[in-house]
Amino acid sequence: MANVTRGGGADFGGTLPRMPNIRLAGSRLLQIGIVIVVLLLLLWSTTSIPTGNVGVLTLFGRVTGETLPEGIHLINPLKSVQKLSVQTQSVKESANVPSNEGLILALDTSLLFRLDKSMAAYVYQTVGDNYAEKIVEPTLRAAIRAATSAHTANALYTNARELVQAQIQNELTKELAPRGVIVENVLLRDVQLPAMLKGSIEAKQQAEQDALRMSFILQKEKQEAERKRIEAQGIADFQKIVAQGISPQLLEWKGIEATEKLATSANAKVVIIGNPKNGLPLVLEPR
Repeated sequence: MANVTRGGGADFGGTLPRMPNIRLAGSRLLQIGIVIVVLLLLLWSTTSIPTGNVGVLTLFGRVTGETLPEGIHLINPLKSVQKLSVQTQSVKESANVPSNEGLILALDTSLLFRLDKSMAAYVYQTVGDNYAEKIVEPTLRAAIRAATSAHTANALYTNARELVQAQIQNELTKELAPRGVIVENVLLRDVQLPAMLKGSIEAKQQAEQDALRMSFILQKEKQEAERKRIEAQGIADFQKIVAQGISPQLLEWKGIEATEKLATSANAKVVIIGNPKNGLPLVLEPR
């Protein structure tokens, strides 16, 4: 029989389960939410600038003027970062340009340049990240034409290439440095002239080389002739000195000395007396 309480209620044989602590669960959820928000803020506020780049900061599309160097940085999460390379870049230009006399030359040029990191924000604000196409390449073309038009085709093909190269580099430095681009070097890779003009220049150069070679040969022959003249003069002077130093008395004395040496030797000899005035004894070996 089931037990019935006096109050008319039924006894279900045990107590009801305890309700969970809603306040504690809500606190834990709040803490987790805060941690997630903080992590997201850190993620949005952290940016990395690769090697050889700078970061230009913008806020709602407006350039702030701040730049970030290489590495990891914490920034305002509302700001954006535009990464620009400050490494050396190369632009190659092949153009047909006029010479001083109006001839058209084919000129291949290479330009080495890089972005000035201290002016990266200014360049991005005034030109954009495609500054090489907008200002570098057009300025290079103009500088090439200005430099080549001041020289003749012959000079450009022979001895004025370094001068033209320096002129182009100076002009580019003057134009691009105020705009935030550093010019490192300008290289003239090749200069092509019209076929007829090239043949004429090469023929002229060959003639000049032949003339220089002939001049060298003539100079060498003159030096050889002078050497022989000096040598002959020396021999003549020597003979003159020797002739002046040899007298009949000296020759007679030398002959007497030689005869005495032969006479005192151990071998038997035959002596023939010559002219007593100016001759000397003739000494012969007997058989």
